[in-house]
Amino acid sequence: MVHLLSHMLSLDVQEHLDDQYLFIVQLQSKFQESCPSIKNILLLDSEGKRVAVKYYSEDWPTNSAKESFEKAVFTKTQKTNARTEAEIAMFENTIVVYKFVQDLHFFVTGGDNENELILSTVLQGFFDAVGILLRGNVDKKEALENLDLILLCLDEIVDGGIVLETDSNVIASKVASHSIDAGAPLSEQTISQALATAREHLARSLLK
Repeated sequence: MVHLLSHMLSLDVQEHLDDQYLFIVQLQSKFQESCPSIKNILLLDSEGKRVAVKYYSEDWPTNSAKESFEKAVFTKTQKTNARTEAEIAMFENTIVVYKFVQDLHFFVTGGDNENELILSTVLQGFFDAVGILLRGNVDKKEALENLDLILLCLDEIVDGGIVLETDSNVIASKVASHSIDAGAPLSEQTISQALATAREHLARSLLK
């Protein structure tokens, strides 16, 4: 009798745990559906070649698929005038928000059901943060020389497709303060020192 009761109690506990797990999974699914999702962020040069890119979607499973998409997006948008303000285009069931400066083309993409305003806000945050980090010298040469900072910048904006931050000042500050020694607050360092430590942090992470 005791064994039977114990067995029944064990089944009730397991059923309760299963219900809790199902609830958590459903909650996570609804949360992900309600959150804006970024498919990729692209920084291309004036010939459509990669400067820095990050993909957060499995829509392009291979590197060749990604490069084909980048080329197609560049071709579709290169003749537009997106230098004064961002432009929006629909391409392959994907919303593409983009803006150009000098010989650099900035792109942020999302699904066809994503909010265009949110995508535009992400683009502007990325665009302005790069401007801060490159001290206003926003061109391909400067971007390549500071590629590590731009990649860190992308990591601060989006994680796994979920938007983390869109304020350019906050993004640039976080990039600059990466791996700063505890005994040397950002306020006591020059921006050059802060950016140097950020580069060291990225180099170490790539070597792991």
